[in-house]
Amino acid sequence: LKFDALPPSDTLTKAEQWRSWFGRQRPVFLAASTREGEEELILDALAATPIFDLLMVIVPRHPQRFGPVEALLKRRGIAYEKRSQLSMEVERGTQVILGDSMGEMYAYYASADLCLIGGSLLPYGGQNLIEAMRLSKAVLLGAHTYNFEHASNGAALRVNSAQDISAVLLTLMNQPDRLNEMGAKGLSLCEASLGATAKTQKLITAILKSKSGA
Repeated sequence: LKFDALPPSDTLTKAEQWRSWFGRQRPVFLAASTREGEEELILDALAATPIFDLLMVIVPRHPQRFGPVEALLKRRGIAYEKRSQLSMEVERGTQVILGDSMGEMYAYYASADLCLIGGSLLPYGGQNLIEAMRLSKAVLLGAHTYNFEHASNGAALRVNSAQDISAVLLTLMNQPDRLNEMGAKGLSLCEASLGATAKTQKLITAILKSKSGA
């Protein structure tokens, strides 16, 4: 059923606005739906990745973790801004955008160049990568993806450590054609997996008719 979900109608408009705030020439790396313990690994990767002007966007999976992740950024001395307070172009020295908003996940994906799906670096089972694939985004996953095993097979690159993330960032951010190729592959998988809603409706209708004697 998740393959049949479509982005909100304002997704691309919102993402276009955000990208103008982020800086159109800056490479943007999104860490989406991160879980406890993963932000430390991701920030380790950021510290080890010498990509000029790289901007990382971190969106914790649960809103109650916005505060703890902000505290982590402060402890590490990382220059950050919060999505809830953005209304103009971010400062050039900003390294991280903290995604402290709800209901905007599609826009986060659409405004990024490369997306890491949280819940997969540590044994949480992985969060939904289909939204990123639907928007033709290149996807990175950790080893723990049992929640989305079908969708994750062949649709993303695997990373198992901060060192892996850093190495992949250094490689892919210099290969826009490969990013596009990965995004197209993910979209193709989405399109090939459509139809569950109609099939489910048909089955439910048949069951209801049999119960009513129609």
